[in-house]
Amino acid sequence: MKQTTVMPAEGRLGILVVGCGAVATTLMTGVLMARKGLARPIGSMTQMDKIRVGRGTDKQYLHYQDIVPLAALDDIVFGTWDVYPQNAYQAAVYAQVLQQKDIDPVRQELEQIVPMTAAFDHNYAKRLTGDHVKTCTSRWDMVEQLRADIRQFRQEKQCSRMVVLWAASTEIFVPVDAQVHQSLSALEAAMQADDREHIAPSMCYAYAALSEGCPFIMGAPNTTVDIPAMWQLAEKTRMPICGKDFKTGQTLVKSGFAPIIGTRCLGLDGWFSTNILGNRDGMVLDEPANFHTKEVSKLSTLETILKGDDQPALYGDYYHKVRINYYPPRNDNKESWDNIDIRGWMDYPMQIKINFLCRDSILAAPVALDLCLLSDLAARAGRYGIQRFLSFFLKSPMHDYTQGEEPVNHLYQQYTMLKNAIREMGGYEADEEID
Repeated sequence: MKQTTVMPAEGRLGILVVGCGAVATTLMTGVLMARKGLARPIGSMTQMDKIRVGRGTDKQYLHYQDIVPLAALDDIVFGTWDVYPQNAYQAAVYAQVLQQKDIDPVRQELEQIVPMTAAFDHNYAKRLTGDHVKTCTSRWDMVEQLRADIRQFRQEKQCSRMVVLWAASTEIFVPVDAQVHQSLSALEAAMQADDREHIAPSMCYAYAALSEGCPFIMGAPNTTVDIPAMWQLAEKTRMPICGKDFKTGQTLVKSGFAPIIGTRCLGLDGWFSTNILGNRDGMVLDEPANFHTKEVSKLSTLETILKGDDQPALYGDYYHKVRINYYPPRNDNKESWDNIDIRGWMDYPMQIKINFLCRDSILAAPVALDLCLLSDLAARAGRYGIQRFLSFFLKSPMHDYTQGEEPVNHLYQQYTMLKNAIREMGGYEADEEID
């Protein structure tokens, strides 16, 4: 390892997960099983990927942990909040993502992960009925109670560093309101005034995390850290934040396949995407107000890769539609269909069909792990505020829309940003260009 200015990953890393559902328990079980050598962390970039560092005779391909000081899986301690009181073992069995044989070897450790009461507002997720929730007099009280939880967990588990990860349900859509979300002082005033319309519970988790020195990761498409007030808080507390919504199934395919169409200069007439999903996430998204939050996130990908302004003859007027359908028999086994209408030589029409039968939490768990480890790394590297290099893992990359900045959704450009950041933090030259 080269000389690096990144602080070493000493001591325990606490990962506090909002929501002890399918994604959270799949993440926890996988990490605990991998620690025992009973499972492989396939799909995790931090555990499996290799990056080239150096050029010519100095060229090497190294794992991330051989370039930068990443926290080891052995040093992770999990905690959680949830609206249901079941421990992580009970929740993992209930989720029906993993087989019993893959949960039982770590049953004892999972049973010790007992959720704290959740900061919850039923109006933001009407399909959830759990009563393991905090009684809060205001949004500010909600923040204070969450901060107390973080401090207590840090002390009890003797964590050197902590990360807070949202793996809970999609909230109803909260439009950005300049009166409330534009400045940190306005946001704090709204919290103190108990403005429940503009302050989502997820904002309280993010505010509490950043204020307690924890990077915050938003795994759902909620309006949370993607507002100027939170950017100011991240700068003030010198904590990293990133975009939102784990990029797992259909959007991963879209961000990787759309560049094929663009690079080959094929025309696009339309892209229709539909999904069926049956777990608790699907149930929550069956509520129109919650689906709209997800729809905004999923629709944003294509338009920044196949740009009508740059290539009006090819992409000036295509139709893009996204649908999600709740279908209980599938549980966590999501299926997506994409129908893509393209044009080739002499405007002759062609079609592409993609049918992805994926396991939502199996794809999300390694993404969640990577975001936690890399956010912790960024904090130790002194990187704070918006971390654009983490865009690779997210459906909605963070960008400063107040300045007209466009998000980078192109998967291979995102991968270049990720590799360059790892190289840079490891003391190597960030030597790949993004064209």
